[in-house]
Amino acid sequence: MSTSELARPAGFLGPLNSRWHHRALAVFMVIVIGHWAEHIVQAFQIYALGWPTSKARGVLGVPFPALISSEWLHYGYALVMLVFLWILRHGFAGRSRQWWNLALAIQFWHHIEHLLLFIQAQSGWRLAGQKVPTSIIQLLVPRVELHLFYNTIVTIPMIVAVVLHRRASAAEHELTGCVCGLPKPALAAS
Repeated sequence: MSTSELARPAGFLGPLNSRWHHRALAVFMVIVIGHWAEHIVQAFQIYALGWPTSKARGVLGVPFPALISSEWLHYGYALVMLVFLWILRHGFAGRSRQWWNLALAIQFWHHIEHLLLFIQAQSGWRLAGQKVPTSIIQLLVPRVELHLFYNTIVTIPMIVAVVLHRRASAAEHELTGCVCGLPKPALAAS
């Protein structure tokens, strides 16, 4: 891995990928897994409980139906996720970086799909003459299943990356300056 690929970012991003990386990564992963869980619950509502797709809104979408129908929210989440995958990648090295980059690449495409949905929702134009905003792959796979799939194939490599990162060698931690997974220094006895 080249030193330019692992160059430590300056400014706020430096500490975010070194001494604050553990906390930032933990918060980000809780949000990502929570979002993924919403998609899993929505699929459960449809396939296990027999709810119609229009009523299956996940956990938060049941009391707040506007959440599931807002392309602003969906696009915003996809964009924020893409940005944080990019920002937090500087704290990874070696195999964990490869897995994190895989998640980033998949999320880039997922973001493009959400951008297409967002443009359609704002403009009134519809892809391939569809009645509702439709993404490219959604022409082949229904939206609920597609977005559960997208979130699954983004989240799993992220989890693998975090596990590998937490078990990274001291040399990999030295490359990034990250302290995730390193043993805490013993406190001096008073």
